[in-house]
Amino acid sequence: MSVAVIVAVAVNTDGQRQVLGMKVGASEAEPFWTEFLRSLTRRGLRGVKLVISDSHEGIKAAVAKVLKAT
Repeated sequence: MSVAVIVAVAVNTDGQRQVLGMKVGASEAEPFWTEFLRSLTRRGLRGVKLVISDSHEGIKAAVAKVLKAT
């Protein structure tokens, strides 16, 4: 079975990397990314200005919708 595994990693103000979350789902479609990002914001994620990823349309749409970031 083919599945998507996504991991969010952030860099804190001290320059240290931190794993923010991980999720397994059926695909990398926009609804999957949107729910994942919303779960991070519910846990306190704030102030995201930049997201670095591949150019997948699902993550680009979810980032714009949930995080208001580029």
